[in-house]
Amino acid sequence: MTFLEEWKQFSNARIGLTRSGGSISTKEVLKFRLDHARARDAVLLSPNFFKLLEDLETLGKPKNLPSIFVESKVHSKEEYLLRPDLGRKLSSESIAKLQPLAGECDVVLIGVDGLSAKAIDENLIPFLKNLIETLGKTSLRLGPLILSKWGRVAIGDEIGEILKAKVSIVVIGERPGLSSADSLGVYITYRPQVGKTDESRNCISNIRPGGFGFESAVAKTMYLVQESIRRKLSGVELKDEMPPEFLLKSKAPTSIE
Repeated sequence: MTFLEEWKQFSNARIGLTRSGGSISTKEVLKFRLDHARARDAVLLSPNFFKLLEDLETLGKPKNLPSIFVESKVHSKEEYLLRPDLGRKLSSESIAKLQPLAGECDVVLIGVDGLSAKAIDENLIPFLKNLIETLGKTSLRLGPLILSKWGRVAIGDEIGEILKAKVSIVVIGERPGLSSADSLGVYITYRPQVGKTDESRNCISNIRPGGFGFESAVAKTMYLVQESIRRKLSGVELKDEMPPEFLLKSKAPTSIE
């Protein structure tokens, strides 16, 4: 085994591509074009919101958690890509949906399409199923399960503020790469409210079967959520001191000290 072949075991990056003279092989060119097409589709297509909402309702039934579909102020995919500011704000109809559900809760879970339909269609429900099961082993109170169309990360601030949540967890489709069109990102914000900016959040990235696996991502999410509530902060002030051994054990904590 050459050193390049050894490296390839640990990365999907385009290293050690086969060549003929100064040209890359046809196989590698075609693979690049396929990955590029997948990345474009992830951005331009829409998730199956109807199926996702059905699955969310199933996840919420054991704990009687309502599932709510909301939308941002965006009216089209083109506007979503050109006007990030509108994706950070709820439509007036969505605000009206959420206001009757306002009440004290510790955690609100928010699924957002973001920039990858593929990530949401394939990975949102498996990740949330694992996370909800783990949260169920704690004393944390869960709010309604939210599914948002054409949203940006900051839409979770308005949702969390309306519902009076201590912590919002936004699970969003990440901007696709050429070898990872299905990645989820998780953004954790303590005391979410309109006007908060990215330094007030903690982020976990590359959540997918071929990247940061669901079990490890849930363990990391639980650590950050519990530390956030315990210390009453999030973002750059909340330092991640979780021992790296969790990547091997993948066992999430189940209580707050």
